[in-house]
Amino acid sequence: MGIHFGNLARVRHVITYSLSPFEQRAFPNYFSKGIPNTWRRFSTQFFRVAPPLIIAYVIYSWGNEEFERLKRKNPADYENDV
Repeated sequence: MGIHFGNLARVRHVITYSLSPFEQRAFPNYFSKGIPNTWRRFSTQFFRVAPPLIIAYVIYSWGNEEFERLKRKNPADYENDV
């Protein structure tokens, strides 16, 4: 009775492969290859990414402090008010 949801379209010239979840290994070579590879990628990109982020943070925090300073009223302007 009708087409099943997973088979709604017929796609030609596309080959799909599947592997049973029971045959897969969730974390193969995680400690021997995964962590060293993560460290290598992090260390090669750190000096490319970190300086712009640090500069942006310093400018942003300086801008917020300057805005708050300029937003305050000058107490010397109101010394003689009664």
